[in-house]
Amino acid sequence: MRRSRRDFLRAAGLAGLALAGARGGAAAGARIPPRPNIVFVMADDLGYGDPRCMNAASKIPTPHMDRLAREGVRFTDAHTPSAVCTPTRYGVLTGRYCWRSRLTRGVLEGYDRALIEPGRVTVASLLREHGYHTACIGKWHLGLGAENPTDYTKPLRPGPREAGFDEFYGIAASLDMPPYCFIENDRPAAAPTEHIAKSERPAFWREGAIAPGFTHEAVLPVLTDKAVAYIERRAQEPAPFFLYFPLTAPHTPWVPVDTVHGRSQAGDYGDFVAQVDDALGQVLDALARTGCAEQTLVIFTSDNGSHWTPAFLEEWGHRANGAWRGQKADIWDGGHRVPFLARWPGVTPPGTACSEIICLTDLLATCAAIVGAGLPENAGEDSFNLLPALRGQPGGTPIREATVHHAYDGSFAIRQGRWKLIQGLGSGGFSAPRAIDPIEGGPRGQLYDLDADPGESVNLWAEHPDVVVRLSALLDRYKRDGRSRPKRYDPV
Repeated sequence: MRRSRRDFLRAAGLAGLALAGARGGAAAGARIPPRPNIVFVMADDLGYGDPRCMNAASKIPTPHMDRLAREGVRFTDAHTPSAVCTPTRYGVLTGRYCWRSRLTRGVLEGYDRALIEPGRVTVASLLREHGYHTACIGKWHLGLGAENPTDYTKPLRPGPREAGFDEFYGIAASLDMPPYCFIENDRPAAAPTEHIAKSERPAFWREGAIAPGFTHEAVLPVLTDKAVAYIERRAQEPAPFFLYFPLTAPHTPWVPVDTVHGRSQAGDYGDFVAQVDDALGQVLDALARTGCAEQTLVIFTSDNGSHWTPAFLEEWGHRANGAWRGQKADIWDGGHRVPFLARWPGVTPPGTACSEIICLTDLLATCAAIVGAGLPENAGEDSFNLLPALRGQPGGTPIREATVHHAYDGSFAIRQGRWKLIQGLGSGGFSAPRAIDPIEGGPRGQLYDLDADPGESVNLWAEHPDVVVRLSALLDRYKRDGRSRPKRYDPV
């Protein structure tokens, strides 16, 4: 007779989730629930200021994001490891800064060869090893295959399956990058045998190969339906599941469906964000409908800041990146500070805010702590356990010693407490430098006190040489050592 899901989870909970200790995030004698399902929803180019729970003045209704914040915890100082998408996705799954890989700047194209190194531990492979069923549904953008393929009938390996996922359904890269087709596991669901011309903004996509019948407008609805169906299917099975749901929106092309047209006061972009919120709502509803909600950790975030130019701000009066300077691709906080909402019933204190500085690379160590596993030295080199912050435990020593930021052009910054040091003088991305002009004998970088100057407008490089020396040395050490996580760090 098949054991019920509740029985399985109760038994699985004996595998170490009552562990105590400062690193494990459990107070002495405290217990956390049995192994939860884990649903990680990551929007594409959603800004810090888009959800109303992060920005009361947002011109976009986001009731489901707001609901998640009310029922869980919202992080106000969460960062992506890169200000653009491919490097962030690498960091999310591997717990390692992408600039340590062969991709030291920029992003991959649609069918570039696989980026994740063979045999590297990922969130999916670790959870699968500990009894989880794993699925990726959405935008991959980490390369497919051993080389750039021209024959679409051949298996696209290595890919998501080799990175630890039991199943994959999605698209190769951004929705504005060819080839335009759905991929199921390691093959196109329909080969991209036709050609499409490029389009104009805001519904922008590049020209290239496309599968018959493929439309950009249908992609987010199809992927959302697939995610809901996955939850409904796995709810009937005893094993816990990990759903990695990287959305394709609100990245260009801005192609909101008719049912959300006019819902926002921020044009097609704002309506597309409203559709992202709908997708999240459908996932939350599926968890509730199947009885999984109480046993599921749900995380909602974004892969980088919004590509929201000063012209868009002037036209719509909407601050997609909140009060932060810059936008997607920039080294300034607008490029990499993102919404991060987490709900885990019985663990996350409802309706709370957390100011702990965190990074999306921390997912791996956090999942390792959840299943009671350690991490080998050659895995999760930049990943730290967030369970104390998720539990709302009183802050003491910061979880992360420091956090490295990385921009589209390869520029670096390092953040420690109130201080943020940027190497060099450029923006690191799409924005032109505004406050800093290189002059002879002037500063060779930027230093900001984010407590006093969250807009990064006053460069204190010359005024605090001691901070410059200390943070520069720490960044150099992180680069030299190949890690920021201590070798003996044990997330459990």
